[in-house]
Amino acid sequence: MRVGLFVTCLVDLMRPRIGFAAIELLEAAGCEVIVPATQTCCGQPAWNSGDRASAAKLAKKVIAEFEGFDYVVAPSGSCADHIRNEYPSILADEPEWLACAAALSPKVFELTDFLVNVAKLENLPGHFSGSVTYHDSCAGLHSLGIKAQPRALLAKLPDVRLKEMNAAEECCGFGGTFSVKFGDISAAIAERKCTNAVATEADAIVGGDLGCLLNIEGKLRRMGDEETRVLHIAEVLTAK
Repeated sequence: MRVGLFVTCLVDLMRPRIGFAAIELLEAAGCEVIVPATQTCCGQPAWNSGDRASAAKLAKKVIAEFEGFDYVVAPSGSCADHIRNEYPSILADEPEWLACAAALSPKVFELTDFLVNVAKLENLPGHFSGSVTYHDSCAGLHSLGIKAQPRALLAKLPDVRLKEMNAAEECCGFGGTFSVKFGDISAAIAERKCTNAVATEADAIVGGDLGCLLNIEGKLRRMGDEETRVLHIAEVLTAK
């Protein structure tokens, strides 16, 4: 399978090792992985802010870069959801591009969903040891049904203990531009998420979207917790 990896702009700029971990996992599943060098943003911030013109321009760019692959995989439920489910709406007034968006849509997967349900990865390259608690990101959970997949992968690591937090499915307060427009509300939601996570006494908080993880880690450190690690699931599954 030829897989195009959509790295995401946050991963590229803030924690590139997640992208390399995703490549390692995909290759362990037997995929040929290509990372188009010209990729940038999926356009979600523009779309959520009402800038349809910029969102459409970026959607066309992503389609042109990724339409030739068997699958497109992103280590982010949020970006995968946007490409898969929003591009047809964004390009609804342009029939040729709408057809391209519709053709790309079923090939787009969030990383853990792809590894479990398409590639059916059995042997993980990582050897993480410790306890983790898992945060379910809103877009992946509600739009793509990402819930059991990351937990199924964590269960394949013999030295990992999953300690579920209360309200694991509740928002962390990030929500992209929401955290900018409604800072006080976002901070309160993040504090509740961090409190629930820390109560598990897990060694690490794990999730599938870097935006959520940066928000959680930032709030955790401001609350005085310098010990609890905050990791993307790809980092856990490839940890040596």
